[in-house]
Amino acid sequence: MNYHDENPSADLAYQKTILGSVSRTFALTIPLLPPPIEKVVGNTYLLCRVIDTIEDAAELAPEAKYHLSKLFLDAVLGKIPVTSFVSPCLEALKNYPNQDELDLISHTPTVLRILHTCPTNDQLAIARCVSIMSEGMSHFHSKQSQNGLSDLNEFEKYCYVVAGVVGELLTTIFSNYCPEFAKNIKGQEALAIAFGQALQMTNILKDSEADQARGVSWKPRDMSESELLQVAYQKLVESLNYILLIPKPEFGIRRFCFLAFGLAVMTLNLITKRDSFSQTQEVKLSRKMVLAFYSFTSIAANSNLIMKLFFRLVGARLKRASTA
Repeated sequence: MNYHDENPSADLAYQKTILGSVSRTFALTIPLLPPPIEKVVGNTYLLCRVIDTIEDAAELAPEAKYHLSKLFLDAVLGKIPVTSFVSPCLEALKNYPNQDELDLISHTPTVLRILHTCPTNDQLAIARCVSIMSEGMSHFHSKQSQNGLSDLNEFEKYCYVVAGVVGELLTTIFSNYCPEFAKNIKGQEALAIAFGQALQMTNILKDSEADQARGVSWKPRDMSESELLQVAYQKLVESLNYILLIPKPEFGIRRFCFLAFGLAVMTLNLITKRDSFSQTQEVKLSRKMVLAFYSFTSIAANSNLIMKLFFRLVGARLKRASTA
């Protein structure tokens, strides 16, 4: 299949613009990365966002989600023309409320053109990530219910296919770019999975009421809130250990990871301050808080000590809540 285009700068301009439309947070964090990695990670995020959009479409039956996810994966892997995915997907999502995400789907050819300009090793890693995520989420489509997932094991599997695999992908991309990090992470690859899972667990706890309102729960039904917070806290401990393995000269990568980590810590801290909440907005960090922490990372990411102190201080309430 031919993904070449005569105007790659226009493709990259679209990627940057749509990234800001579909995710304010990642539009803030991804540009912190070194330019060669920024393009790859931004592209990966958009591919994953397409899968998430299919998953979030409440009006679609699990069978329809499975079909569209498979078409998307086949298009990414070059097995079918990309139009064979775009047309039926837009038709199935014609009543979907988020116009920015629909625009992204309509521009899937643009996103794939950018993908095929990335280094071959990164392309292979992205294909693996998208395959695991697409197939894994299709598996969980049939399990979604208001009762939640069966147990902790299934919960961690879900968090792996949604986000843990992204942690693995980031590690591959970072390692391809930085041999010293590749050396540091060797034998500790599980920390990469924990990093992704921690962010996903935070999202699940934050969005639990909104999910319940649409008849879905991704929490394990046999665990209490404090037990779930305990799991999330331990994943955050491992996440910080992951970040500390990134060499200090790779400041952009450290800041990218610490920003995502810190926002998760602050969000979970906010959740522990409320006995209950009925809307995601109640436990969503304000724009002012996000920007303040963004500025803080410009100093903190240079220092292992400051990052550890931040987690010890801001995560203290979370640690107590997780052992209650």
